[in-house]
Amino acid sequence: MDSVISVRGLNKVYQGGFQALKNINLEIKKGEIFALLGPNGAGKTTLISAICGLVNPTDGQVLVDGDDIIKDYKKTRSKIGLVPQELTTDAFETVWNTVNFSRGLFGKPKNHAYIEKILKDLTLLEKKDNQLMTLSGGMKRRVLIAKALSHEPEILFLDEPTAGVDVELRKDMWKQVHELREAGVTVILTTHYIEEAEEMADRVGVIDHGEIILVENKADLMQKLGRKELIVDLVEPVQEVPSCLGNYDLKIEEGGQRIVYAYNTAEAQSGVGEVVEKLRGAGLRFRDINTKKSSLEDIFVNLVGEKQ
Repeated sequence: MDSVISVRGLNKVYQGGFQALKNINLEIKKGEIFALLGPNGAGKTTLISAICGLVNPTDGQVLVDGDDIIKDYKKTRSKIGLVPQELTTDAFETVWNTVNFSRGLFGKPKNHAYIEKILKDLTLLEKKDNQLMTLSGGMKRRVLIAKALSHEPEILFLDEPTAGVDVELRKDMWKQVHELREAGVTVILTTHYIEEAEEMADRVGVIDHGEIILVENKADLMQKLGRKELIVDLVEPVQEVPSCLGNYDLKIEEGGQRIVYAYNTAEAQSGVGEVVEKLRGAGLRFRDINTKKSSLEDIFVNLVGEKQ
């Protein structure tokens, strides 16, 4: 699949010497949903701003569909829609006028049918004549998405798109993002909600202290770095792990009523069978046995923790 965005050797050093981005190299594929994860201050917003041409890098280059974001700003920026993290809107303007005006800023001819479709898809059509100051935080965020889509971009950046949004609105936005991808739009999102990346992304990038730690297909990442847990609930509690299992990564939980065995899914031999057999051999009786697979959040925390 062709790259629609190429980031090459990108550095950003602010006045005072703080380096927000450190030699970033990144390829975003056409038509994919790419999730950029990282803790606060990791460089997510700075990277997005640099790709969108809003922040000038100290070194490096950003290409959008083969064109330089700095040298060919007008051409490249017209292909990008950006939903910023901050809720910055004209409080006294109506929803319709705000979105319609945003389309005009990019030199697009009026298209009321298209604006109406965007508002309908984002459940905003009934609010089209409302002033922005009367909307909830979740609805204002939807207006930002509508503004970003108003000029029919090929690439959409969502910087923390569901921050402060309730669960129902968040799921509606997930649905909208999937529909955009199906229509051929490339979507790049940053998020603190790991479940968003797990739900939506094709690929995941992790950034920390201005450096890209990892870029991987989501499924491959979870397969390679994911861990599973064997959870054994006991009939009678135990005080310690049986000596015959000293070589296994076992923990006692729930006041001795539960033994948990953690293992790597990528390893050829998990050891699960041996653990169960030895637990039985030690005379322990089972109430229940379950397995639990690590989430993308677990993987993210482990990755960032290793870099500290």
